[in-house]
Amino acid sequence: MSAAADKPRLSRAHVLDLLKQMIRIRRFEDKCAELYTREKIRGFLHLYDGEEAVAVGVIPVLEKRDRVVATYREHGHALVRGVPMTAVLAEMYGRLEGCSRGRGGSMHLFDHASNFYGGNAIVGGGLPLAAGLALADRMRGEPVVTACFFGEGAVAEGEFHESLNLAALWGLPVLFVCENNLYAMGTALALSESETDIQRKAACYRIQAEAVDGMDVVAVEAAGRRAVHAVRETGKPYFLECRTYRLRAHSMFDAQLYRDKAEVEAWRLKEPIVRFQGWLEANRMIHADDLVRIEAEIAAEIAEAVAFAESGTWEPLDQLTRFTYADKAA
Repeated sequence: MSAAADKPRLSRAHVLDLLKQMIRIRRFEDKCAELYTREKIRGFLHLYDGEEAVAVGVIPVLEKRDRVVATYREHGHALVRGVPMTAVLAEMYGRLEGCSRGRGGSMHLFDHASNFYGGNAIVGGGLPLAAGLALADRMRGEPVVTACFFGEGAVAEGEFHESLNLAALWGLPVLFVCENNLYAMGTALALSESETDIQRKAACYRIQAEAVDGMDVVAVEAAGRRAVHAVRETGKPYFLECRTYRLRAHSMFDAQLYRDKAEVEAWRLKEPIVRFQGWLEANRMIHADDLVRIEAEIAAEIAEAVAFAESGTWEPLDQLTRFTYADKAA
């Protein structure tokens, strides 16, 4: 593994937690895919299979007071940030007990208690939101970091350039995390961007930037620590490009005709869970009974979440216009 500088932090308890959080995301989303085919979950569903090392590597480095802004592929981010799995799945079921009262669904998870600001369905839509949150914190003198996750497809949007430019001009404490999975919705990066080294785009705005192997959770965590420390110390933005790969389709409606199946299978051999677990086994930092325990704990949590969502309630019809407009009395 890379990130040798972080070896003192690689205690057995820590590496087991890193592995468990990645497996937890994977197993939860496997269940979501099953529930989607059974029409328990409706609408759109975008899964994070293959990209788990990014959320697991970066988000735990943040403090509770920090903010997280994500995309529509945000289930893993929400879980790692601390949004209860029960509330996440209930939201995907459209139930009142969901983290957004069942109004947002899969693409609009929100949880004020954990400073999780979505779940944003518009490509690039989270970038100006993150800049605005960071501007508010800077104006109030709050020592808060806002971490904004987005895919490389957002780089083609105007919001990307506007947000990075303003963050640099105003000195905003934003950690921009680009999850570069090479295909955006369904177009290879080289077919949509003349410059495929995404971090160089941030450097054009004089924002400190680096790229990291997004399939290596230890490397991502080490880069995340550097990035968060830099933002907190300087109050200025930082750009982290995590080079990863999406193993599943863009969404459950995607036939994946734009990439070869052999390419996907080749990436499966180096996906983050297989890679990290293999490294742990080779270094005798994990045992067979550890995996049995981890899988059992995750299975129990998922079963609880399914039962919670299944028993959830629908919002009363007379409440459906609530939150549509601001309360005049407020």
